[in-house]
Amino acid sequence: MASGQQLAEENVRRFTTWAASKTDDDFRNMVVRAVLSRAEIAAECGFAKSALAQNPRIKEALKQLEDGLRQRGVLPPPIAVTQASGEATEPPMREVGGQRAMLDTERLRRLEQENASLRAENGELKRQLERYAVLQEALSLTGRVPR
Repeated sequence: MASGQQLAEENVRRFTTWAASKTDDDFRNMVVRAVLSRAEIAAECGFAKSALAQNPRIKEALKQLEDGLRQRGVLPPPIAVTQASGEATEPPMREVGGQRAMLDTERLRRLEQENASLRAENGELKRQLERYAVLQEALSLTGRVPR
């Protein structure tokens, strides 16, 4: 089993690799309240969210990453600064990420298939009901079941 220091080093390596693999659009899709989503970063890097706050090297690297993104205009200015300056702007709405859009598309396709099969089943059941409605009417009029 790895020691705490080895695990911390591994997490720093994962974070730097992850940060290098992302584009500005990827970062824009992760913005929550004028900062990058910590939960999403941790999930994509494969470590606990607490590592972002407890590992000083990751914490500093994340701060530098966010500062650099703000300078390039990818991240909006911090909310506290915006509110202190008197501007009444809402934080930008987060766009649905590519992964989420792909899952939504797959779910929509599955639901449309299910809807089509249920419509076909419903039509078949209506045809059967019509047949039995005719039998019910004949039975109630004559008291006998027609052949």
